[in-house]
Amino acid sequence: MTRDAVAKLVTKHATRAGTTNPGIGGKNVTPHVLRHTCAMLLRQAGIDHTVISIWLGHESTQTTDIYLHADMNIKQQALNRLNPTPAHPNRYQPTNQLIAFLNRI
Repeated sequence: MTRDAVAKLVTKHATRAGTTNPGIGGKNVTPHVLRHTCAMLLRQAGIDHTVISIWLGHESTQTTDIYLHADMNIKQQALNRLNPTPAHPNRYQPTNQLIAFLNRI
């Protein structure tokens, strides 16, 4: 099958699916979107990025590293491993002395 034939089939079936599933209706479903989604799901399932790279036919594993950067769950897991530093969530309020100094400049 050619790329165009695959794209036409994906568009046809995405349009048909959009009639019963409104969540799909407004989305631009393409073969590339399906490929990217598949790679992201494999990554989230814990499949090593080198295996995904080979499976997708990427020339380099660096190309597959994009999926690591795009995955918000992986980013959140990394943040959860950090020890939070004590921080004051309030907005900074300069002192009157600082404001007076800045006004004199």
